[in-house]
Amino acid sequence: MAVRHRLIRSAPEAVWSFLCDGERYGAWVVGTSESHEQEGNWPQVGSAIEYTVRVGPWTLKNQTTVRRHEPPKHLEMEVDSGVLGTVRISLELRPWGDDTLVILDEHPLRGLGGALHNVVLDVLIQVRHRTMLARLAQAVEERSGSASVAS
Repeated sequence: MAVRHRLIRSAPEAVWSFLCDGERYGAWVVGTSESHEQEGNWPQVGSAIEYTVRVGPWTLKNQTTVRRHEPPKHLEMEVDSGVLGTVRISLELRPWGDDTLVILDEHPLRGLGGALHNVVLDVLIQVRHRTMLARLAQAVEERSGSASVAS
């Protein structure tokens, strides 16, 4: 299981508002681009977005479905990466004074990713999380006019 956190210099409602925009998914999730809502009203439970993942010369279409939605505190999603399997991603937002502590928790559920899951993979996921949370912080803080802090 890979868990990482980051303090974002914006109120939880500002962070939540950004997460509720399915079109912005590619702006902070590492490896994704061209995201759009596929079904439902993102981020309601059962809603999904589809996005493109580019790996070298290959392009893959993946889907993320919301499994838990408790505004403005919890958002849990299941990422379906086709043959690689599915992954649970949980975002928890905690008020921290005027700011927000975001806790990102990810682990494989099914498929190849779950079968090959190990400590080395968790280290790689941690590196990805650091970048994702930095992108999320930058996007939210720019939107709200707050200064950025290092994690």
